[in-house]
Amino acid sequence: MLRIIEELEERRRTARAGGGEKRVAAQHAKGKLTARERLDVLLDVGSFEEYDAYVTHRCVDFGMAETKVPGDGVVTGWGTINGRQVFVFSQDFTVLGGSLSETHAQKICKIMDMAMRVGAPVIGLNDSGGARIQEGVASLAGYAEVFRRNAEASGVIPQISVIMGPCAGGAVYSPAMTDFILMVRDTSYMFVTGPDVVRTVTNEVVSAEELGGAETHTRRSSVADAAFDNDIETLEEVRRLFDFLPLSNRDKPPARPFFDDPGRIEMRLDTLVPDHSAQSYDMKELILALADEGDFFELQKDFARNIVTGFIRLEGRTVGVVANQPMVLAGCLDIDSARKGAKFVRFCDAFEIPLLTLVDVPGFLPGTGQEYGGVIKHGAKLLFAYAEASVPMVTLITRKAYGGAYDVMASKHIGADVNYAWPTAEIAVMGAKGAVEILYRSELGDAEAIAARTRAYEERFANPFVAAERGFIDEVIMPHSSRRRIARAFAALRGKRRERVWRKHDTIPL
Repeated sequence: MLRIIEELEERRRTARAGGGEKRVAAQHAKGKLTARERLDVLLDVGSFEEYDAYVTHRCVDFGMAETKVPGDGVVTGWGTINGRQVFVFSQDFTVLGGSLSETHAQKICKIMDMAMRVGAPVIGLNDSGGARIQEGVASLAGYAEVFRRNAEASGVIPQISVIMGPCAGGAVYSPAMTDFILMVRDTSYMFVTGPDVVRTVTNEVVSAEELGGAETHTRRSSVADAAFDNDIETLEEVRRLFDFLPLSNRDKPPARPFFDDPGRIEMRLDTLVPDHSAQSYDMKELILALADEGDFFELQKDFARNIVTGFIRLEGRTVGVVANQPMVLAGCLDIDSARKGAKFVRFCDAFEIPLLTLVDVPGFLPGTGQEYGGVIKHGAKLLFAYAEASVPMVTLITRKAYGGAYDVMASKHIGADVNYAWPTAEIAVMGAKGAVEILYRSELGDAEAIAARTRAYEERFANPFVAAERGFIDEVIMPHSSRRRIARAFAALRGKRRERVWRKHDTIPL
């Protein structure tokens, strides 16, 4: 018996050693943690239950029969984050560069299948050189098996991908199908074809960082939702994001104890909107004022900054926030902001997370670049996402809500449950200047007459009361009472039910 126990302990030591001391040292020299060290940071202490630690690959070509390491380059299992269950896989770059083999993929698929059966999220820590070339098509088949499970799990359990090293070629498509992608600055990158191939095919000279680093994917491509400075900070932020999410689409978002008065009055909000409608202000000030303890987890903050998305809590319960940002492009909607908002709205709706929409939008961004880029189709994505959503939805118009953009931003007409406005709200087809130039084109040469017409238009339409008279706005509220009124609105909507007409699935404009 003792001999068997000793053998077990030796096997465990071998599995935990990964690629050996030299490769572990090389990993540390790059500023990166090992696969197991990352799980120690991500999960609650002592909660990790590992599966398949002794699995090895089956390849015999190219001398691979002599190169077998227990675990085959990925650590899989489950644990808890603040007491809530999560399934995890962490690729081990010290073992054959973390390359994906047939058995490596089977390990990942196994925990994804378990997560679906149990109803718990999956977090993948990606650090891999890609498909294992020695295994050829078997490795490619392994990727496809993972992709299929990503698709099957979509909208059923939250999926989070953390890019902590290279992620190239076919490997990028699994994270791309998950709900959130987080990256580590300077040590992680994603691309379909690497710099060498790009140079050969297109003669472009580009570094791996420029082609697919964290800066590229958070600011330009929108592939990643956030990036952080090192492994530890990234994993701590994953824990924070996880705390906002339900375990599955069968669960409600988590409710946690809160220490902030739901009726808190914020007098500073009474002066947030400038007197002059052309002046900007920071919508994030309002978001932080509304949130419990001022806690806001922002997503894609460096991309399409004219719209803000992320999670807050109200009375301890998760709420998704979509807000126009007047400080960037005056808060106009455009192709990128519509895509960003639509993705977030659909995630929240899939997982029963209520939606708060804060509106200050003068319209869609004009120009040939937008029209040629398909702003009609992309703008329809955000419209469709809101119209389809069945979760509780509360909308607050702080200032401008003009034209079709008013309709798109969770108006009463496309399904919002409670629509509030501040006294500073201006709900109209367009701004006073543009409207007067169309309505009184014959008087354009008379500056005094046009000024008078503009003032008259503003007095009649640059307010929330015309919409309120028609029931499109439920109440005009004082800015300082916004937290209390919004919290009460969501409390009233907790029992919301909406019956859907049967269909296999929608055909959202893609």
